[in-house]
Order: sequence, then structure tokens, then C-alpha cells
Amino acid sequence: MKHLIDHARSFPRRTEQHPQDFRHLALGQSPHALFITCSDSRVVPSLITGARPGELFELRTAGNAVPRYTVERPSGEAATIEYAVGVLGVPDIVVCGHSHCGAVGARVHGADLSSVPAVAGWLDTQLPDDLGELREDQGAGVAAAAQRNVREQMARLRQYPCVAERLADGRLRVHGWFYAVDTGLVLAHRPSVDAFLPL
Repeated sequence: MKHLIDHARSFPRRTEQHPQDFRHLALGQSPHALFITCSDSRVVPSLITGARPGELFELRTAGNAVPRYTVERPSGEAATIEYAVGVLGVPDIVVCGHSHCGAVGARVHGADLSSVPAVAGWLDTQLPDDLGELREDQGAGVAAAAQRNVREQMARLRQYPCVAERLADGRLRVHGWFYAVDTGLVLAHRPSVDAFLPL
């Protein structure tokens, strides 16, 4: 933790070297995209994309899950998506899954999550039911399950009224990505062939 604190303490001095890069951020935000990804610490959206402060509006959840839209039980995730699309007017949304995902892996392998009931409940309600069918001994494994999960979360995202409206009139695009944490390779979902291929 000490190196994180040291960095935070010295950060203002580094911003003084390029004040124009930070002062404009106080005027508001106009991000290029909403980036929905996993909470996993190995997935760093700005590192993957090269985004600078103000360029990505981020939503991070276990398993990069997008809860189903409902106004009866609003969630922080739904509010973040609605704000990004309806208020900030982001033109693109990326749903990014990743290799070696603990959330997806737990579903694939049927892990005992009784000691973490909130995690168990989240994964049971937010990740596809059929991920357990994609076991490594069937030649698919966690990577294929993570890609299947990206497809599912994109489908849920398209059910949000604000997303559906902007998709219909061409003001919004939804992208599915898969990031390999061990190689840095990023694959994008190609709907025409329903496959993840290199960007």
C-alpha cells in the first residue's frame, strides 16, 4: 500500500508539469465510450485502450455483468449505464470480458461459494445459467465461457430503453471485447460470424 500512497502524494506535483491536461477536466466530461468490464485488478481499461483522463466512463462489476433493466429495483449499474447514454451521450459502449476470470471460472467449475454468499447470489443472477456446460474437459473452458458471457451481457444491455433507442437511430454502437490478461491480445466480437477475432 505504501507505494500507492507515495504515488498519490506526489501526483499533484506531476500534474503541475502539464496543467492544461487537467484543468479542462474541471469543466465537465465528454467521454468517448462507456467501458463495462470486470472488477478484476488485472483488467485496466486505460492501459488496454490508451485512454487519458476523461475519455472513458467506466463500469466495473464482478464478471462484467449488466443487470437486467428494471425501474422497480434500480441499481448502481443501471444508473451508470443510463447516465452515460442518456446524459453524457456516449457514442460507443464496450463490454469487455477477459481470460482467467474468477467469476466466470466459478460458474464453469461449479465452485463452492458458500463462504461468500453475496458473490454466489450475484453470479447466480447475473451470469448465464449455461456456463457450467462449458467445462475445460469439453475443450472450451473459461475463455469460451467468458466470451459467451460477453454476448449475454451485450444482449441485456440492448434491452435498456435508452440503449435500444439510440441503437435504433444510429447514435450508439455496442462492442463486445475479450482481453487476454497473459498476452494483452484483444479480440472483438464479429456478429457476422458470431466469433471473437483480433481487433
